[in-house]
Amino acid sequence: MVAARCADQEISLTLTNDAEIRALNRRFANEDHSTDVLSFSQRESGGPPTPLLGDIVISLETARRQAKTQKRPLLDELFHLAVHGLAHLQGLDHRTSRQEKKMFAYEARLRTAFTQPQPGHVRK
Repeated sequence: MVAARCADQEISLTLTNDAEIRALNRRFANEDHSTDVLSFSQRESGGPPTPLLGDIVISLETARRQAKTQKRPLLDELFHLAVHGLAHLQGLDHRTSRQEKKMFAYEARLRTAFTQPQPGHVRK
């Protein structure tokens, strides 16, 4: 979370199925289809301050399909989706090409930072 500049914050990560993520997408985004990842900010609610930045919900079924299509391990796809969800929690979006460029560049920086050895940590 240091790389994302939110070291003092927490996120909740949930893995679910297509049916559940579709229900969430319908309820909170008025979109009646499944998706790969949804993010729910706890900072935009206007409630009392909390260390919880927000919730990231990933459809494991969709992640499996996308991993197979992309010919990459499922864990790599889950990591990709979690970083995408975190970018949304940071207030980034991809509705326009300008927003998309900024968001995807941010995601690339995070993926690089998270995959580099961290000081004081030994990789095995």
